[in-house]
Amino acid sequence: MYRPHPFSWVPADGARHASTDTKPTSGYPTGICVATLCGHQLIADNTELAWLWDTCPDCNVKAHKLAGVPMAGAR
Repeated sequence: MYRPHPFSWVPADGARHASTDTKPTSGYPTGICVATLCGHQLIADNTELAWLWDTCPDCNVKAHKLAGVPMAGAR
């Protein structure tokens, strides 16, 4: 499976988080525990509504660093 960055996004605990855990082909299934870049172990919620949640700010910062892409507005 193509994975352009060493992390994948996963909705969990009311926000979209990033994780470096191995991602199944169909995505992280609802109910699986994942380690997030913000330092938590959270239960995935892979539902349509969950993908509309806001992005975890801590995961976003760490994901941008891992991807080597500066955050918008960052200097």
